[in-house]
Formats: sequence, C-alpha cells, structure tokens
Amino acid sequence: MPELKESISLYCKKLKLSSNLAEHAMTQEGDTNQQYLCNLLESEVKYRQERRITKLLNTAGFPKIYTPDQFQTDEIDFPPGVTLQALLDQDYYHAGKNVLMYGGTGTGKTMLSILIGIAACNLGIPASFHRTAGLINAFSESKAKGTLTALKKKLSKSEILILDEFGYVPYDRTGAQLLFDFLSEIHERKSVILNTNLEFSQWVNVLYDQRMTTALIGRLTHHVELVLFPGGNHRLQESSINSIIPSGKGGN
Repeated sequence: MPELKESISLYCKKLKLSSNLAEHAMTQEGDTNQQYLCNLLESEVKYRQERRITKLLNTAGFPKIYTPDQFQTDEIDFPPGVTLQALLDQDYYHAGKNVLMYGGTGTGKTMLSILIGIAACNLGIPASFHRTAGLINAFSESKAKGTLTALKKKLSKSEILILDEFGYVPYDRTGAQLLFDFLSEIHERKSVILNTNLEFSQWVNVLYDQRMTTALIGRLTHHVELVLFPGGNHRLQESSINSIIPSGKGGN
C-alpha cells in the first residue's frame, strides 16, 4: 500500500494535481471503478473550492469577521427590491452594479460591507476591503516608488472593491487623482462598495477638484444600489459610556 500511494502521488505531481488527491485515493470508496473515480474527483473539486475560499478570505483584508445574525436591518433603508439577503447573494454584482452606503458614523456601514465581502468570498468571488485614506496613500507611495502598475494589478484581482470611510479626512491630491483613474479603469468591469458619511455636495471638500468629483460621482452612481443608514451611532449606543452619563443631563 505505501508503494501504491507513492506511485499515485508521483502521477498526481506529473498531472499537476494536488497531493490531497493521493491521500483521498487511499480512503475513497465506490461501488464500481467508475463510481470510485467520480467520488475521488468530486472530493478533489471540493477540496480546491475550500482552499480557494480560505485564500480569498485571508487576502481580502477584512479587519474583522462577522456573521449575518450579528447584523440588524431595522434602521436601514434598502432601495426597492433590495434586501440584506440579496446583497449577500451578490445580486448587485451579477447585475453589474455598485453599492453606495450613506449614513453617519457607527450606523453599520462597515459591518454590512464586510458581510457582503465575506459572502462574496464564500461564493468564490474575489473581494478586497480598504480604508479609503490608506488606499489613497498607497497609490501616492506606489507612484513615487515606480510600483503603480504592480499595485493596480494586485487590486484588479478583486471583482469587488470595498472602500470604507470615504470622506472622513481630506486626501492627498495625487493619491486621490490616482484612485479616480483606477476607478475609471474598472468602471463597469468591477463592482465597488463605497461607505461614506458625506453628501455628494461635500465630496469636493476632500477631493478638491470639482470636475474629478463630478465625474467620480457619475461613474459610481451610473448603476448603483443606494443603501441609507439614517439611524444613530450604534457603537455609542452600545458603549458602556452610556451607563455613566446621567439621564437628561447630557451636554449641548
């Protein structure tokens, strides 16, 4: 048996198949030779799918992992025909749309975008999560180092690009321009999920250039699902600080 397993491993290597196939070959069962082979190949496909999902989740850059049961939708306004499950099923992605989430800080935008990204990875769709300020700085640095092409190639591996905390701070002009260029390149080829607490009229305050701002808004909203978060700051509501603030004696 050890000799047989070694031979199978050798053939797997020559056929560029995983060593996992050789392991399963020694334990796989089947009523006929054909059924045995079918079961063995099925186990290999499942193994590769699981490895791919694990890799996608590990490289997506999610700051934290959530599960759908942790998310509350009672204070969220979804557009007509859109539900939490539809977003998790990636209906927007298959329709070639972006998702724009607008609302105050701590209302759940980041958590929902991460849930959508995790669901995408579990379906085998590459997604990546970025703090917008960090990504803009990465564009500026890569431009200075001459590695811009490599950065774009890496980003382009994702089918879904999640930009979190857009507009929280003014951006580097060069990096903002480079991000705009990249988003223009992937327009209608990739889906973008963007979280912001700024109304469209205020975007120019962090991007500086009115023409670029108008063009960016136009590209992002060409095909978009707009999800609104009108609720209060859930992180503050759930914080222990509430227990030490006397009721009715808050500040101005």
